[in-house]
Amino acid sequence: MRWSSFPAALVAALAWTTNAQSNGNENIKSVSLRTHTLVQPYLDSDMASRWFDFGGDTVIRTDSHVRLTSDRPSQSGWVFSRVPLTATNWEVEVEFKVSGRNQLYGDGFAMWVTRQRGVQGNVFGHTDNFEGLGVFVDTYKNNRPGVVFPYVMAMFGDGQTSYDKNNDGKASEFAGCSARGIRNANQPTKLRLTYFQDKQLKLELQYKNENDWQLCFDADSPPAIPNIAYLGFSAETGELSDNHDIVSVRAKNLYNSPVVGGSNSKSTPGNKTKSTSRAKQGGGGWMWFLAKIVLFCMVVGGAYAGWVAYRSRSKSHRF
Repeated sequence: MRWSSFPAALVAALAWTTNAQSNGNENIKSVSLRTHTLVQPYLDSDMASRWFDFGGDTVIRTDSHVRLTSDRPSQSGWVFSRVPLTATNWEVEVEFKVSGRNQLYGDGFAMWVTRQRGVQGNVFGHTDNFEGLGVFVDTYKNNRPGVVFPYVMAMFGDGQTSYDKNNDGKASEFAGCSARGIRNANQPTKLRLTYFQDKQLKLELQYKNENDWQLCFDADSPPAIPNIAYLGFSAETGELSDNHDIVSVRAKNLYNSPVVGGSNSKSTPGNKTKSTSRAKQGGGGWMWFLAKIVLFCMVVGGAYAGWVAYRSRSKSHRF
């Protein structure tokens, strides 16, 4: 091993250890899902996407965004993954932009993890009576007294329940929050949805300040999402309109890292004390391993230097 190459190896090892941790729980690790990640330039060299389909009034600007609807009345557009999101536990972070010139605007856009894909309809541009999860960024208030709009809410569809647009989905809401300021924001607007099967559904929003995540909801025991469900986004405008843009989508598969020490306890979201201590022990093991390499290299280097000095003295005594 060259001494000059050792610092680079040390930095790489430390970087891998740091990037393996996620979500504030050091025992939860993630793997990027390329099949459900959408970033610039959005299209391949043949002007098509390998992993996503686009439809309706969607317009793709390869240098900036995927525009689901323009700021014009009666538009509807969508983008859906070509393969199902089969991960049991996952996180999807979306950068988006809702903007327009008018003081009256609507209707909003939605994120989907549903059995149906690419079917236009009247629920933010996607089909009603869907099966799976819908997260709605609703910018126009129809009839929700006491609720500040824009409003973000989640709904689990069973394939038979309709979304009540006249009352902004109140009857079928699983969880939600107001998000005043999410439209025409001065900084990047994002949502981050985390799902652990049968355990947790958490939604965080960024719209007030960059890197300042606001908790929208954190719900236990969410309904199950179908085993075959596609990730998608859609938007629509009526008499009122807005630009609804998707800037990037980054999806990750989440999993529990192996526990060292033979413990049979399971790590779950919210059980942070034990998992944190184990992660710290794992980090200490890495550092001790690297320290042993450093000590070994120092011993070998010292022995080599002593041997060179001994040879030099032996040669000088001969003459």
